[in-house]
Amino acid sequence: MNSTPPCPKCKYEYTFEDRGMVVCTECGHEWNPQETPAAATEEARVWKDAHGAVLNHGDTVMVIKDLKVKGATSVLKAGTKVKNIRLADGDHDIDCKIEGFGAMGLKSEFVKKV
Repeated sequence: MNSTPPCPKCKYEYTFEDRGMVVCTECGHEWNPQETPAAATEEARVWKDAHGAVLNHGDTVMVIKDLKVKGATSVLKAGTKVKNIRLADGDHDIDCKIEGFGAMGLKSEFVKKV
């Protein structure tokens, strides 16, 4: 029976102790068992635009580069304003609706906050 706690990152139950730290055999995450689990796993994600400004839900952003849109015959032009964005985890970290294109995901590196 394993006496070490499960991994706080991936919840895998097979972990081991190594020099005062606990190590997960599945994902390789290391943590100090004396720390609170919430402090070890909770890292607040901060989304930033191309110029380093912090983005929030509901912000208005502007596209800074012409972007090809998969499945569309036209491109999304630089200067297009996008209102009421929603931030998401993943490769495309902005969910939005753009007039003429519909719902889509954008990368924060191609927008600037207005």
